[in-house]
Amino acid sequence: MNVRRSAAALAVAVAALGTAAAPAALADDASPSPAGPLPSGLYGKKDPQFDGVFRQSYALLAQRTTGVTPAAKAVDWLTGQSCASGGFAAYRADASEPCGSKTQVDSNSTAAAVQALAALGDEGKSAQTVKKSLGWLKSVQNQDGGWGYNPGLPSDANSTGIVVGAFAAAGEKPAAVKSQEGKSPLDALTKLAMDCGKDGGAFGLADAKSGKLTPNADATAAGVLGGLGKGLALDEKAVGEADAAPRCAKPDDAAQAARNGTGYLLKALARSGHLTSSLPGAADKPDVGNTADAVVALAAAGQREQAEKSAEWLARNSAAWAKDSGPAAYAQLIFAARAAGMDARDFGGANLVEQLTAQGPAPRDAGDEAGNKDEKDEKDDDGSGVSVWWIVGVGLVAGVGIGILFSGRKKKTQL
Repeated sequence: MNVRRSAAALAVAVAALGTAAAPAALADDASPSPAGPLPSGLYGKKDPQFDGVFRQSYALLAQRTTGVTPAAKAVDWLTGQSCASGGFAAYRADASEPCGSKTQVDSNSTAAAVQALAALGDEGKSAQTVKKSLGWLKSVQNQDGGWGYNPGLPSDANSTGIVVGAFAAAGEKPAAVKSQEGKSPLDALTKLAMDCGKDGGAFGLADAKSGKLTPNADATAAGVLGGLGKGLALDEKAVGEADAAPRCAKPDDAAQAARNGTGYLLKALARSGHLTSSLPGAADKPDVGNTADAVVALAAAGQREQAEKSAEWLARNSAAWAKDSGPAAYAQLIFAARAAGMDARDFGGANLVEQLTAQGPAPRDAGDEAGNKDEKDEKDDDGSGVSVWWIVGVGLVAGVGIGILFSGRKKKTQL
């Protein structure tokens, strides 16, 4: 969910070293420009090393959910990133080279790609890729029923939540996806849910050294969606029925854990309408990306009133963030707008669909979207700082240590 590439880079480095590390510079301007030209089918023009598949998947999924058919070459680029096993790495500069033992495939990139390709509903290569990718996800499922960011890492709520969304998007029941020990993703999410009281029923992220869970808003948004068996892009059928604020109780199953997490998010958003990010040495500031994720989770849980209030806050305050962050950020806002029943083409006066479209190859039916370029033109996007944290996800958190700011979202405490 709101991943900055600098955090993603750090997370990958930590995973490779197998040691815990403190987040380094995580500034918004930490996303470098690529050394050479990027594929014409790829969304965003900043370095895709840590988020290429993720931002592409979000972009295509957001377009599809708003009635836009992505360019064929954009879909081809995404399917071409898949390894023979079905797993996806964050980015492969030369997809003609087969994946090897050093190719760092991960659950988050794979699950995001599955959700996008399943939504496109194309026959042929897209459908085949979805099938193989689901098979790969099953093959790396942890015995507790969940997933970590990379195979072998402990399960975390962010990774498990986005994978649940992938199976749901492909028409499979997440509860039926079980490990060799008979555990499902719902079992794993239940274990990642925290008690009521001082932890407030949140889903937690694990400390790199002790493994102790710490309440985290983005992990909670992911856990709520996963516990409800929902994906990133809600349609009218996926929006939950109106419900009173849930009462926190012992999380004996995923459904109760999701209710508890919903209550946690409601309290976190009640005062200002947005979540807050805190990083060592930096002033607290509104966390736009995680707020967007929370809107989707609350809508899925039937909490439309708060979802609408927070979406309205996003409509007033997200423009600069989205412009700086790029394709995945626009997609997050589109998901939030739709979940809250708002018009993504008039979100605080902004046409999010048009803005997203302008950052990649012109969709096949983009004639009425102002600002679209011819498919042969070079794309001119404002960047993709990727604000989609699931990318490196907090998955790394569980076993390695970055527990947070989206890309493992940087160990940030969200209040």
